[in-house]
Amino acid sequence: MSNVGAVNLQYLASADDPRVLDYTGLTDTALRRRREPAEGMYIAESSKVLRRAVDAGHRPRSFFLAEKWVAELADILERFPEVPAYVGEPALLEAITGFHLHRGALAAMERPAPLALEPLLARARRVAVLEDIVDHTNVGAIFRSAAALDVDAVLVSPRCADPLYRRAIRVSMGTVFQVPWVRLADWPGQLGQLRAAGFVTAALALEPDSLTLDELSARRDERLALVMGTEGDGLAASTLAEVDLTVRIPMSAGVDSLNVAAASAVAFWECRPRH
Repeated sequence: MSNVGAVNLQYLASADDPRVLDYTGLTDTALRRRREPAEGMYIAESSKVLRRAVDAGHRPRSFFLAEKWVAELADILERFPEVPAYVGEPALLEAITGFHLHRGALAAMERPAPLALEPLLARARRVAVLEDIVDHTNVGAIFRSAAALDVDAVLVSPRCADPLYRRAIRVSMGTVFQVPWVRLADWPGQLGQLRAAGFVTAALALEPDSLTLDELSARRDERLALVMGTEGDGLAASTLAEVDLTVRIPMSAGVDSLNVAAASAVAFWECRPRH
């Protein structure tokens, strides 16, 4: 180990170094989904995302980077002199992670404590609810749109993909750190909590009696929860039976629907609170 000023640099010589187990095999999606939440950690990828995580108050447990990035991230490394920064040649880092680190750096971050639902709803006017969306790219894109388009909170069903999975964080450009989110324990049972908090629950679904999106927007509901379902099958029948209403985005040219991430952006924009 060596220390440069207040930066705790630890140089790697082997892909089998036990100190970097947090970073091994990051391309194995199933493994990461099992490991990261259970171990109370997540991986922040790229210097920009890492900075956003730290700015959100999340604490690193280690850094992992090529030496050429040490100077650029020195201010972050110096903020956490007790946290090891593992440094290695690009080929060695790739052997450990399974991919080329061309975005600067990684950090293994302590997963923040879960938020409570009721206080979150008390402060919100617009909420997105994600039912069983399993593609991390879609989850990340939805969070980015939520951050940009005045959505106050995101709720995810028990089987929805992890918003703090590496790909979801990267696609969101770190906005998963700024939009509060809660993983629901009882779905669709907790729709009742949304209703009790004063939310109209509107599901994006192609039902015969669905309102068009502009009709929903014209209602000017003070509190609105937009519920969207998994890629392919859409929302469960049990969910559709519990929501207040369903809504569709009118389509042209024989297209029946949009990708869920694209649909979320359109819905968030059209239903944004009018100040």
